[in-house]
Amino acid sequence: MGVDRLRMGTDGNGITSLVTFYGCPLKCSFCLNPQCHRDISNIKLSRPDDVYDIVAIDELYYLATEGGVTFGGGEPLLYSDFIINILELGAKKWNITIETSLNVSFEEIKVLLPYINEMIVDIKDVNPQIYELYTQSSNKVVLENLKLLANCGYSDKVTVRIPLIKGYNTQDDNQKSKRFLEDMGYSTFDFFEYKTDKRYEGKRKMCIAQIH
Repeated sequence: MGVDRLRMGTDGNGITSLVTFYGCPLKCSFCLNPQCHRDISNIKLSRPDDVYDIVAIDELYYLATEGGVTFGGGEPLLYSDFIINILELGAKKWNITIETSLNVSFEEIKVLLPYINEMIVDIKDVNPQIYELYTQSSNKVVLENLKLLANCGYSDKVTVRIPLIKGYNTQDDNQKSKRFLEDMGYSTFDFFEYKTDKRYEGKRKMCIAQIH
């Protein structure tokens, strides 16, 4: 979708460039990047060297601040091979972060593990019912991938985002998610609240009634 340069304190360590991709397996009610679902059949596609040339401009900033490149979306792990091609051009010396829902095959994650310094995982909620109502997808693969990452010794590289989504979960649900993940071996969490439009108030009430 694009490259957003010179970001600070939002997408990993230091100064970063955020590279975003089209495509996502989720259909979230309050999608932060709805353009990721656009039909891209008529869009000019980028090559790995095109992207590398853009992000490499800021290498001095990355090295000075221990920053680097963050791959987000959409779902960047749908493009693992493309990302590896970018990194092999010379980006491996930078701090590399993946922002992901983890709702992909573990094979797409595993091939990137040797290159990744940080992962930011937006789990929505570990409760399967809440997750499915909000994303229209199952979180079975997400939970399996979190277990596999922990078993591989990567839990200390993961920041888990646990959002409060009014109408879908509560602060009590957030704490249940945290405890569940702590038992799995995770210790770094990012709690925040979605800011949404009042037009969704009726839908929120309906969903919260179904869940609780």
